Amino acid sequence: MRSPVVIVTGASKGIGLATLSILLTKFNATCISFSRSITPELRDLASDRLLALECDVADESAVKDCVEKAIGKYHYIDGLVLNAGTLDPICRIGDDIPISEWKKNFDINFFSLVTVIQATLPSLRTSELGGRIVFVSSGAAVKGFPGWGPYNASKAALNSLCRTIAEEEPSIFSVAVRPGVVNTAMQGAIRENGASAMGSGHQPFLDLHTNGLLLEPEAPGHVLAALALQCPAELSGRFVSWDEDVCRPFVD
Repeated sequence: MRSPVVIVTGASKGIGLATLSILLTKFNATCISFSRSITPELRDLASDRLLALECDVADESAVKDCVEKAIGKYHYIDGLVLNAGTLDPICRIGDDIPISEWKKNFDINFFSLVTVIQATLPSLRTSELGGRIVFVSSGAAVKGFPGWGPYNASKAALNSLCRTIAEEEPSIFSVAVRPGVVNTAMQGAIRENGASAMGSGHQPFLDLHTNGLLLEPEAPGHVLAALALQCPAELSGRFVSWDEDVCRPFVD
């Protein structure tokens, strides 16, 4: 059987990089990474099974070009890990923040997902290994964290997109995964910039860091990687946490 071919977005650092590394080293997958820059950590993964592409996922034409390059090189797309995302802007709904800043958040966190899915659907539909889409979601999709209005809303929209694609494309198994509170640059930005907009909701994030309770990216990353190759039909359309019982078979 040939190596599965998986696209990972936002793969230059954090959860995306960990997922990519696990796909390459543990699951022997062939991968295409989309990221705004090629970091040294991403370069360290270089092999003939990795096509690392610079790609702003909010740029529709760039995404389509990169998907064409991926299919041109490897001929198939079997799975997606849609991880690229941003928390910005951290703001209150009543703040004087231009609506254009909210739209930038949705361009990355939601509309980019639609673009990647539309471009890869023909290949996912015909995958002999079974097409799979893993959406990297958040607890913010179902809980309204203060100061995270754009992020809360875009992740809720992501969950809805997951449910919809599962209904429209029953041969492609799609799942939205909450990865937990992970030790990434996003958490650093929350600690540094979140106090005024988040109010009392800011302190728990400081406490998680102080007490060493942040997850390392490899823990949820293993689940994301495994689901990109093995997501079962019964999870399709669902929103699950990386560490709940239904994901236990996919934990390292």
